[in-house]
Amino acid sequence: MITVIRRLISLALLALVANATWHVFLAYSAHYKFRDAVNYAAENRGDKTDDALHDQIVQLAADEDVPVQPDDIVVLHEGIATAVTVSYTRPIELVPSYPYGWSFSFRADTYTHQAPNSVK
Repeated sequence: MITVIRRLISLALLALVANATWHVFLAYSAHYKFRDAVNYAAENRGDKTDDALHDQIVQLAADEDVPVQPDDIVVLHEGIATAVTVSYTRPIELVPSYPYGWSFSFRADTYTHQAPNSVK
């Protein structure tokens, strides 16, 4: 009887670990896809203004289902160099029905072939 109880407890713990691992994997997968899309958008911005690139990044976040607010994104450029900084918190259910706020952030530093418009 004790062996059966131990086995059930072990299986329950294994299920909790598998659940947490799956949710963390999904969050990081979306984060890395979003980060790569932001990097590509910054590299290929052409003559877009910083505001236009910012709006494009907000749309990329919505497309990748990443909970980024417009205030979480900072776009700056100097000449042909562009820097994009993004930080946000995403709720992840490590234990079912108990979300935990997991922080994500990154900075994309890129160069373009031409300087973007300075008009904001």
